[in-house]
Amino acid sequence: MGRNHPVEEIRAIYNSKREEIGLRLHEFEKIWKTGTREEIFAELVFCILTPQSRGISCWAAVENMMKKGVLLAGDASQIAKELNKVRFLYKKSEYIIEARKKFLDDSKVSIKSIMNRINDGHEAREWLVQNVKGIGYKEASHFLRNIGFQQNLAILDRHIVKNLKLIGVLKEIPGSISRRRYLDIEKRMMEFSEAVHIPMGHLDLVMWYKETGEIFK
Repeated sequence: MGRNHPVEEIRAIYNSKREEIGLRLHEFEKIWKTGTREEIFAELVFCILTPQSRGISCWAAVENMMKKGVLLAGDASQIAKELNKVRFLYKKSEYIIEARKKFLDDSKVSIKSIMNRINDGHEAREWLVQNVKGIGYKEASHFLRNIGFQQNLAILDRHIVKNLKLIGVLKEIPGSISRRRYLDIEKRMMEFSEAVHIPMGHLDLVMWYKETGEIFK
């Protein structure tokens, strides 16, 4: 393989950023171990906001809502006002309100208690997809990674899918991804992960860094 081959580029990035990636994943694990219900809920909201929107803008919106007390107490219009850089802001504000009612407002059911009861990443993802509006397989995988519950699920956003095509895991970029297709691509990504000896959670952040120049979330 030539030096500029995508697989070699991924290996090179991993070698140079391995420690930073490990620290980032450790930060996610701390949220699971010691994070409050509100902190875990904030990560869920972040993942509700991400479809067709920039992750940095979504997290900035979450942080603004937390500072202003809107995330935990604001109504749908107050939340929507803070989502000016997020697509489908009105629909997503409704999703946030519904999730808040389910997990926070006078609720004895916490996300953490549900995930602990399930105790399996794939089953936890299925539960989230079936029970949280605005959450699909990509968003559920992203959430479970960001709270440190499961690092071996594929987060098939556009950056990851693009790179899976570049390295030959995919022949083409799919227009839409059904559940069956998602699981198939995830299996292929896992096989590649094992072949190059880069753990799935690390591989995701390597590909993200390759496209954006940063290790984010």
